[in-house]
Amino acid sequence: MALYDVPAPAKLNLFLHVFGRRPDGYHELQTVFRFIDLCDSLDFDLRRDGRIERSGDGELGLASEHDLVVKAAKALQRATGTALGAEIRYTKRIPSGAGLGGGSSDAATTLIALNRLWKTGLDRSALIELARPLGADVPIFVYGKPAFAEGVGDVFSEISLPERAYLVLRPRGTVATAGVFQDPNLTRDSETVKISVFTDWHTVGAAQNDEKSSLLGNRLFGRNDLQPVVLARHEGIQKMASALQKQGFRARMTGSGNCFFVEYNTLEQATRARQEISSKMLGSSQKGQGITIDANPSFDSAYAVVDNIWACPGLFEHPLQHW
Repeated sequence: MALYDVPAPAKLNLFLHVFGRRPDGYHELQTVFRFIDLCDSLDFDLRRDGRIERSGDGELGLASEHDLVVKAAKALQRATGTALGAEIRYTKRIPSGAGLGGGSSDAATTLIALNRLWKTGLDRSALIELARPLGADVPIFVYGKPAFAEGVGDVFSEISLPERAYLVLRPRGTVATAGVFQDPNLTRDSETVKISVFTDWHTVGAAQNDEKSSLLGNRLFGRNDLQPVVLARHEGIQKMASALQKQGFRARMTGSGNCFFVEYNTLEQATRARQEISSKMLGSSQKGQGITIDANPSFDSAYAVVDNIWACPGLFEHPLQHW
């Protein structure tokens, strides 16, 4: 028995406000999660010896015992008492350390897929409880729907989002999430917002996005409170963000970075914007697998090196929502 090409989608934080710090050191926040059609894929072959074996791209050389995919599989084994195991192979398309939740998504897909493969019969709420100790973003991928999230990002209220597409840009360099949250300059006193405020704004804002501004992207609700900290700590990311801003693109960082996104009404607009950034934005040239965007005098000799740019639609639900 086996399950092949099981998807694990990326996520975006459409906004991210931090409004407090808890005694345990974690932060109280509000955010909206949306899945996008940029996916890792995983294969699961049944083993009857109880062993969990991993192969494929892996998390950039991460030891098996530290891999969230392996941890998720073993958590399901412990919770259900199953004697079954699995051979897990996965192919990474979502970059690690990018604020897109790739590792968390892989772990959530592992819980959902092995629950089916092993016939362990846990419902989604039980799987969410298994997901919580694995990492802050794992529960949202098990929850499986666009959500307004509170707490540490793990208390969900389902919301309806309109059809949208996204341009996602990844600069070179990595961001340490823990360092961002520990930074003394992080805003920790944002005002809380109601779900209705976000949904009403989203409806009104959509009507204001005309064709003239379409290539620059839609106006976005709120902000990402982590973004100023990341830009202050990472010069290369700051240069890319500055270049986008000077050209008028309404770009925002997702999660704790390093990826930025621009929202569009249609995938066609996002694809055209990708071409615009790759050409108009300072004469791009392919180097290896990345796209190097060099500066012209209008950018004060700034430059940014972009590993990749994707144009992808937003999803209305997780691909495994009905498993």
